[in-house]
Order: sequence, then C-alpha cells, then structure tokens
Amino acid sequence: MNEIKEIAQQLKVEEVQIENTLKLLEEGNTVPFIARYRKEMTKGLDEEQIRLVHETYTYQINLEKRKEDVLRLIEEQGKLTDEIRQQVARCEKLAQVEDIYRPYKQKKKTRASVAVAAGLKPLSEIFLKFPRTFNENEVTPFLNETITSIEDAIQGAKDIIAEMISDDNDVRNKIYDSMMNYGKIKTSEKKNHEDENKTYKMYYDYEERVSSLAPHRVMAIDRAENEKVVSVSIVTNEEYLTNWVKKRYIRFQNSPTAIYVEEAILDGLKRLAYPSIERMVRSELSEKAHETSIDVFSFNLEKLLLQPPMKNKMILGFDPAYRTGCKLAVVDKQGKMQKVTVIYPHKPVAKVRESKQMLLKLIQDYKIDIIAIGNGTASRESEAFVSETIKENNLNVAYTLVSEAGASVYSASKLAIEEFPKLHVEERSAISIARRLLDPLSELIKIDPQSIGVGQYQHDLPVSKLKERLSFVVEKAVNLVGVNINFASVALLQNVAGLSAASAKSIVTYREANGEIASRSEIKKIPKIGPKAYEQAAGFLRIEDGKEPLDRTAIHPESYKVAKQILKELNLTTSDMGSEKAKVVVEQINKEELQQTVDCDEYTLNDILDAICLPLRDYRDKYDAPILRQDILSFEDLHEGDELEGVVRNVVDFGAFVDIGLKEDGLIHISQLSDKRVKHPSDVVAVGDILKVWVFKIDEEKHKVQLTLRER
Repeated sequence: MNEIKEIAQQLKVEEVQIENTLKLLEEGNTVPFIARYRKEMTKGLDEEQIRLVHETYTYQINLEKRKEDVLRLIEEQGKLTDEIRQQVARCEKLAQVEDIYRPYKQKKKTRASVAVAAGLKPLSEIFLKFPRTFNENEVTPFLNETITSIEDAIQGAKDIIAEMISDDNDVRNKIYDSMMNYGKIKTSEKKNHEDENKTYKMYYDYEERVSSLAPHRVMAIDRAENEKVVSVSIVTNEEYLTNWVKKRYIRFQNSPTAIYVEEAILDGLKRLAYPSIERMVRSELSEKAHETSIDVFSFNLEKLLLQPPMKNKMILGFDPAYRTGCKLAVVDKQGKMQKVTVIYPHKPVAKVRESKQMLLKLIQDYKIDIIAIGNGTASRESEAFVSETIKENNLNVAYTLVSEAGASVYSASKLAIEEFPKLHVEERSAISIARRLLDPLSELIKIDPQSIGVGQYQHDLPVSKLKERLSFVVEKAVNLVGVNINFASVALLQNVAGLSAASAKSIVTYREANGEIASRSEIKKIPKIGPKAYEQAAGFLRIEDGKEPLDRTAIHPESYKVAKQILKELNLTTSDMGSEKAKVVVEQINKEELQQTVDCDEYTLNDILDAICLPLRDYRDKYDAPILRQDILSFEDLHEGDELEGVVRNVVDFGAFVDIGLKEDGLIHISQLSDKRVKHPSDVVAVGDILKVWVFKIDEEKHKVQLTLRER
C-alpha cells in the first residue's frame, strides 16, 4: 500500500486507479486492452500512464526488497543502528541504498583491509582519539612480520582512516551534493586522438555546470570519451570540502596525531571519495541522458508509425542509385506488388531518354497517383528527373520523398525474402519505399525500430531498455489504429494485444485455407486463439465487410449488447452508423439519461457513441499527410527570410530536422522553435508535422540551412 500511495503522488492520480491497474495487469491483461476497454476501472489512464504505473511499481518493489536485504546483511554483522535504519528508509533510489551498504560490503583487497589484517586498526583508533601527547615510540608495539617499520605502521593506520572517510555516508552525500549542484564538468583534448571530421571539436576545451548540462551534451561527452578523443573530469570546490571534513573529524587540532588524520583525510578524499562520487555522478547523468534519449526515440517512432496512410492510391516506389540504376516498383491500393523494373537516368550510364519513356509508361499503364522517392543516394537527382518527366508530359502525378532508413535492413531480412524470394534486395527496397507511403504502420513494423533512424545516439543506449520501450511503442501504435484481419501480415498481427507470433501465423494460415474471416466470432475457431487471447485482441481486429456491422468498429464484442441497445434507444440501426443522421441524433441526446437507461459506464458509452458517429475512424487521420510536390527546390534558389513548407523528419534534444526539399534536411534549433522558452523540442513539434518555416541562415560552404519558426 505504501508503494501504491507513493506512485499515486508521483503520477498525480488516485490510489484506486493504481490499485485497479495493477490488479488488471496481474490478471494478464495487456496495456492496450486496459487503456481501451477497462477505462471504467482505471478512470481513463492512457497507455503511457499504465506503463509508468507498472514500471514505477516494479522499481518500488525492488527498492523495498533491496532495503530489507541491506538491513538484514548489516544486522548479521551486528552493526545495525537506528540511524542506519532511518537512512535506509529515506532512500528513494537503489543507488542510495547501495551507498549506505558500501562500508559493510565484503571488499576486495584494499590498502585499508591489508592494514586491518596486519593489526593496525587499534593504532588508527588511537589517532582518532587525538591524544594530547604521542610519539613514534608508541607505534613500536604494532610492528610485526608484515609491518616492519614505524613509517609503514603509521601509513597503514592512515590508510584505514582514509577508507573510513571515503565510506562515511555523510561525507559522500556532501561531495555528491557539491558535484551535482555546484560542480563543473570539464573536458580537454587528448593527444594523438582520431577525430578527422572534428566531430567533437566543441569538447576539446569545454566547461559547464553539471546542474545545467543538457542530456544530448552528456551523451556527446560520453561518446567523445569512449572514442578517446577527450578526457573528462568534474571540478568542485575541494578546499571547501576538505575543511568541512576536517571540522567533522579533527576534534583537537593541537594533538600530535592530528597531522596523521589530516593526511588521511586528504588521501581519502583525493584517492577514494572524489573518483568514486565522480563515477556515481557521471553514471547518474548518463542514465538520465539515456532515459531522455529513449523518450525522444519512442516519441519520434510513435509519430512516424502513426503518419496517415495514402488510402486508395496507386504508388510507384522509386529507389534511387547511380551506377546500379534506380529500381522502380508499382504497388496497388492494397500494397500488392504489380511490377518491378530498373532504369538508368544518372551517370555513369545516363540513359535519360529511355528512362523517361519507361517512367511515363509505368505512370500511364498503372494510373499512378503518387511517386515515392527514397531519400538516400541520388535522391535529389532522381527528384529532378521525376519532376522533369511530370512537367514535360503535363502529368497529373505528384511525388514525395520517403525516408529510406531501415529499408535495406528489411529488404535483406528473412521476412522480405519469404515474401519476394525471386527479387533482388534493391527491388524489395523499392516495394518497401512505396508501401511506406501507402501505409506507413503496416510497413515500418517489419523493421527493427532501432534501424528506423528517428532518435539520437541510439547506438549508445542500453539495448534491452531501448528494445523494450520501442516494442511498447509499436504495440501501442498498432492497437491505436486497429488491424484489418483479412489483409494484415503476420508482422502486423503479432503486435495486436493478446496475440503472439504463433497465433498471428495461425490467423494467416487459417485465412489462406478458408478464405476471408467473416466475423469476430469466427476468430474463436482459429487454432492457438484461446479465450484470453480473443478477449484481448478482438476489439483491435476489424472486419470491414463481414456479417456483423459492429465488427468493423472499435467496439468490443463484450459491449455489442449494450451498443445495440443504445442504437435502439436512439431509433438507429447499424446501417445508420457513420451517417449524418446518426451524428445529429448523438449530438442531441442527454448522455446522463441514456447512461442510466442502458446501464453502462460513461467511458464505454462515449466510446460506443463515437463509433456510431465514425465507425471507420482512423486514429492517424488527425495527423498531417505527407507533402506532395511536383517541382524541385535548389540550394541556389534559397535566400534568408524565404518562407517554405517542410516536414519534420527527426526531433532531437537540440532541435528538429526538417525536409524542405533539399539534399540535406534543414535544422530548426531549439532557440528558433518559439518566441517563448522551449523546454524540449518535442513540446512544439513531432515527426511528420507539416510546418511553415523561414530560412534563418545559409551556410553555402557546407550546403546547410538553418530554419526558424519565428516569423521573419
């Protein structure tokens, strides 16, 4: 109950919402199912909130367990005090618990442990009593076979005190606070490093307050350090810390042993405490930066997956290249491949006339609506070629650039080989580019999310954490949109709540053997779809032309009885769903009276009414569709202050990259996103957004453009 209370306070929700969410998760319900069909229990928590509840609860349980273990282990040594109990109880992080346990851990061989083993602990205790008189002859009784000189004995006693200083929790907290809140991170260039492109030039001599260090800077510094380009340290007020520790430990400054304790303090801080706390601070900074980067990656991926599809369009996929030619692939309105060929419009072959004839023939023969051009090598030359062909023949065709990120990964994958065993990798890539425009979600879920390229420093992130979060995003996106069970691939189906790879494959096998699935109730007959899997998945599996009209909506079969009762109360039938008549009737009803009549919770009622008004609503329709062009923009055409339209390709900590029709995406720096202070670019823009931008600066030498959202 304590954990539940803490999570409720942390997430600013009611305790009952946490309790019910945890109960639903424990019963084996999936996050999408809970978010969509158990709103009455969670009071409308969304997928992200449910994920956070689960993650936070798991962390809190692990934290409490570790606290109990540490208290038990310290007690077994006979060293547990009320003060330690209170310190452990106050800990909010696992790292804090470990720091308290640090002095009681079974240590590896250290200078202090060697000295203790040699019998010098009593001598260190004499030093710490600060006697008024003491001379080196008093050390003689501590000499033995291991410690043969007075100097060695004194040094051993100092080593014990140094380690005690370093293990002192109050001292460590003081150093941590000083480094984290007042310290500066300092980087300096290493000799004979490899950084030909001066990627890390900014960090050759760099200094910034630890407390203000942005996550992307942390990751850049970490990478520069790992590549041995720079050395990194945290600079703090060591004089202040040394004096603070001296006051804490040296009770009688005039004692003859005070000098030994002072030397031990300096040694304990410099050799042990500072490096240890610095590693802790650096680790914490990196961990927070990783979390931020994973957040940015998952945010970008979700927006990319939820880009609106180009419904009912014939698409020509255009995979650009120079020497090996441009691969073209026609896909129909369902995404089925119709034709694959290759043209050579660019050098060194440069069969321009023949290539234009072939492109024109494909456009005319297949009644192409849009050409999807991959944004990789030779993309801008291909764009110019396509634009020229459209103009010369006065064609009613548009084109757009499509991100190729991950296309080659998919094209060489087992999944692509199984689907198109006789095609070359580049031909499969052209099909993938076309399908990415036709239905981004259905195509992009076939690719490992880490290969899609909408993050920052993704290769530096902890693999398991990143995979777990991105898998969650994919599942969330698929279930927000829903899946047409009669057309969906195994790759798409296995991301539906409650389904696995095996059950998804079973659906496709059943479909191939028996033809189209006619109703949601028929899904129960499919092997490997048990009652729980059906309960979780049914609402997300759509059947557009089946026996039961409600099967095409997001209404769950468990609510069909209520849905039909609502329709009856409104004098509507299932054939009225989506009509103007239905919308007018729903607008005029008294929801409170209707809720009492049909005995239904308000969340389910609202969802059913939404489905009655818009039975085929696509969650993605609220986002901007891709920019379609018929003409090209050249770098030479640009001037500072020009107004342009562009699409956001990537969002990172320091800004957003926008495709304005040039070879390289333009950058809107975070400072140019708004006239007001922006905490993070994702608060203002998202991947796929269509923006009106102005040219801020042009770097002709590097062919780079800086953009602004602040009207010029």
